[in-house]
Amino acid sequence: MPPLDGRRIWFVGIGGAGLSGYAVLAQAWGAEVAGWDRYETPYLEHVRAAGIPVTISSEPEPAPDGWESVVSTAYAGKAEGRSRAEFLAELAAQARAIVVAGAHGKTTTAAMIAFVLDRLELDPSFLIGGEVPQLGGNARAGSGWLVVEGDESDRTVFGLPAEIAVITNIDLDHHATFASASELDEAFSDWARRVAPGQVVWGRDLEPVDVELAVPGEHNRLNAACALAALELAGVARDEAVTALREFLGAGRRLEDRGHAGGVRLFDDYGHHPAEIAATLAAARAIANEGRVLVLFQPHLYSRTQHLATELAEALAGADVAAITDIYRAREDPIEGVTGKLVVDRLTEARPGMPVGWTPAVDQGAAFLASFARAGDLALTIGAGNVDEAIPFLLERLAP
Repeated sequence: MPPLDGRRIWFVGIGGAGLSGYAVLAQAWGAEVAGWDRYETPYLEHVRAAGIPVTISSEPEPAPDGWESVVSTAYAGKAEGRSRAEFLAELAAQARAIVVAGAHGKTTTAAMIAFVLDRLELDPSFLIGGEVPQLGGNARAGSGWLVVEGDESDRTVFGLPAEIAVITNIDLDHHATFASASELDEAFSDWARRVAPGQVVWGRDLEPVDVELAVPGEHNRLNAACALAALELAGVARDEAVTALREFLGAGRRLEDRGHAGGVRLFDDYGHHPAEIAATLAAARAIANEGRVLVLFQPHLYSRTQHLATELAEALAGADVAAITDIYRAREDPIEGVTGKLVVDRLTEARPGMPVGWTPAVDQGAAFLASFARAGDLALTIGAGNVDEAIPFLLERLAP
């Protein structure tokens, strides 16, 4: 009998990267599923394709009578029900779980593991916080290992059971949740000792793999090292894993090729922490060869921008031209005096003379980049919000 057979579950925030996958997996495991979200999102395509009804309205809809409710972190306190953390822990307990966590690279590393298991016909289940085009989405129910991307932003990962734990790296990224990097390190270490003694992959103990990959960048060779180590713990022969991994083309919004126009190549990336931005720009620079790298950056979260404005600017200084939008607020309330202009000011100090635009709206930033772009350049949108909405505008403006 499927582990959730007979359950009726209503998801509040079903269009998110997390809950959309939970809903698809829950239905495949026997539950009757439906849900609500405020907006249409790309993830809802997979939800609806699974036959799951979705309600879109301005305010959270209550669960039907007799249904249990699972609430996204984004709507905590605005709707009643179980937290996504509690429900994800229940899902992870239903199968042999490989949980991938860490500040950076966890989506790609989890996707690499699931991809290799899939290509080797080991029928994985997976819950990944981003689209994986080669796997047909961000979630699937299979009969083998369950690959889960964990999230430390709300401490969700520390409640997850795991047979194999992967910690890609530790870097303070959520200042509203953790007081210091040492607190974060201690939380990860405690979790690893508790859930998977002897079955933990620490990215800090590994070297980048010397393997030719289809995804560019030193950071992806580190992600691959974590993935291959986890797969070995799962019983997969390394040579077979390496052969399969060479075919991996990446997760959505991870230096994703979005086309070209007027001789300018366009890419989009989810990076929002200075370390991620620096790694993405290094990879983009290698792709651009002799061309310039133009960046449209959207800061994510007021707390992160307040604490890391200088570090964000130092990372963006690796571009040739930059436009910065206002902050994508996500789950946070505004902080007085904290806007994307903080990053602009720090960047002009770090790189005097660099073309830098303070463009509060995404379309303004796209127009700024388009005005500088010329054939041979690489244009990159980067951020964890909706900055990718600039891509169609850029394609239109740059078309000959």
